[in-house]
Amino acid sequence: MSRPSTFVPPPGVRTRVISTPRGGFAALDATASTAPVRGTALLLPGFTGSKEDFLDLQPPLAARGYRTVAVDGRGQYESDGPRDDESAYARAELVRDVLAQRDALADAGVLTAPVHLLGHSLGGQIARAAVLDSPEAFASLTLMASGPAEVSAHQRERVKMLRDALAVLDLTQVWEAMRSMEAPEDAVTGARAGGPGDESAKALRNRWLRTSPAQLVATGRQLCTEPDRVAELAALDLPRHVISGERDDTWPIPLLDDMAIRLAAHRTVVRGAEHSPNTDRPHETATALADFWDTVPA
Repeated sequence: MSRPSTFVPPPGVRTRVISTPRGGFAALDATASTAPVRGTALLLPGFTGSKEDFLDLQPPLAARGYRTVAVDGRGQYESDGPRDDESAYARAELVRDVLAQRDALADAGVLTAPVHLLGHSLGGQIARAAVLDSPEAFASLTLMASGPAEVSAHQRERVKMLRDALAVLDLTQVWEAMRSMEAPEDAVTGARAGGPGDESAKALRNRWLRTSPAQLVATGRQLCTEPDRVAELAALDLPRHVISGERDDTWPIPLLDDMAIRLAAHRTVVRGAEHSPNTDRPHETATALADFWDTVPA
């Protein structure tokens, strides 16, 4: 779980609901603050995350001429989803959601070409599947701290612990158990929460409690069983970007380096960042993203 510095949208970023035939999706929409608008990016959060994980990226990207729309997937935080039906979160269903979001934004006149797709961690795997399904829908793909296949053995064990806990405990009990473990930030539990007066900790707790347990179980299983689809992605005529921090135990950095080579992708390592460069080093990350998008033909 990324730990955003705030859950309050800054000036220039507004909350909205993307209405699609597949339901409504909560989003944070940041218009470009310079002219001309250079493009639009759809941003997908990771496991246990939310659209707020991109809040610190959106103003600097707006200053570079990019409109960004960060979305809660179904069952994530403020987007509704079944709380006990795992089939609703099958990968194919999540892909259809992403394509429906893109179409709805296009119909509403929000999108300015080129349209870029970015996914963080689990969001990267969903984004990859969406591009493989409909490569014509996006001008580029950025995989942020998202690897070629299943997560590391260490993270698979943590995901299993979470699934086992959710089988016998409710979300409040699981949250308290995670706090008591004081786990470091990673793909499963995020940064340790602060004290009772810590507004950030309260917001993180609220996000956790509003996330669907079925979504956590289903997508956690996907993280642990994802096949290697790099060759399929490499076969597409689509600009690709692999960006990560300089440390990551969800997908080790050498694995991400190798994936970038196999994809013939642009590669960025954000110094001082770990699994969530979007929250660890947002300005450096935004610069790297905009520099890459600037090279993509309209």
